[in-house]
Amino acid sequence: MGKLRILATIATGVVATAMMAAGPASAVTSSVDVPEGMTASYLVVDQKAGKTFGARVHEPYRSASLVKLFIALDYLESHGPDYVIPAGDLALLEPMLRASNDDAASTLWVRDGWEEIIERTVAKIGLADTAPPADRGKWGYTAISAADIAKTYRYIQHTAKAKYRDFIMSNLAKSTKCGADGFDQSFGIPRAVPGAKAVKQGWSGYGAAPARGAECSEVEVTARRMLTSPEVRAATAVASSGDGTPGARNDGTTGVMHTSGTVGAGNDKIVVVLTQEPATLSWQDSASRITKLTQDVYLRSAL
Repeated sequence: MGKLRILATIATGVVATAMMAAGPASAVTSSVDVPEGMTASYLVVDQKAGKTFGARVHEPYRSASLVKLFIALDYLESHGPDYVIPAGDLALLEPMLRASNDDAASTLWVRDGWEEIIERTVAKIGLADTAPPADRGKWGYTAISAADIAKTYRYIQHTAKAKYRDFIMSNLAKSTKCGADGFDQSFGIPRAVPGAKAVKQGWSGYGAAPARGAECSEVEVTARRMLTSPEVRAATAVASSGDGTPGARNDGTTGVMHTSGTVGAGNDKIVVVLTQEPATLSWQDSASRITKLTQDVYLRSAL
């Protein structure tokens, strides 16, 4: 299958929305092959070296489950740092961050103001490309970009209160191999990048999950069925990821698959890879393609 080539640049301060202050550095033009038919954006921020490597960093995508970063951060920042998270809310936040539980996300989305969550997050962090979904009930259609997701990780790590940072990053470090919906969410960063990592994945438009095998244990998948409170039932009746619904750069014939997070013992590198794929591709094919792309981007960023 043919490939496209996207030019990218390594330089200190190239991507202003994702960079810290640093001294001047020489720009080095490079390239990464992108599989045919795939639309891709990516950004690697080396926070220790003060360098970025990226392409199409302001290209808009529907968020799928990456919006759960905003939902979790908004929940935490709406309470004071001395707030003790109730057990019932931990039962929503932890599976939402670790296993990408959609019912948990819908519950917090409705409770905390729907699109107001996005509006508050955009204003607080200063996001340039992020916007609420046109249909407030479909949180997975929040608009995002690679630059804004990288900037969100920077905010969580360096601006948010330490208690909030530690809660979010520690849960992302415990990301399960399988999502609560039965999909294997270990594509991209988990497979492509060695060492310690904390990740949040996103996917949408792939229909029902593949049949479970040894790679998706029943223990992980049953977490979704444990959320059965009246609040959860009421929220999931009016809100969802919107998976499979046309809109927001999607004509109903494409899927999106995103991988994001930090890597390294000190969470020093932020990695974001966003992709949109033809509906003719299977979940497994898309997972293999984004994993290979992520590996290439990460290795190229280190040159």
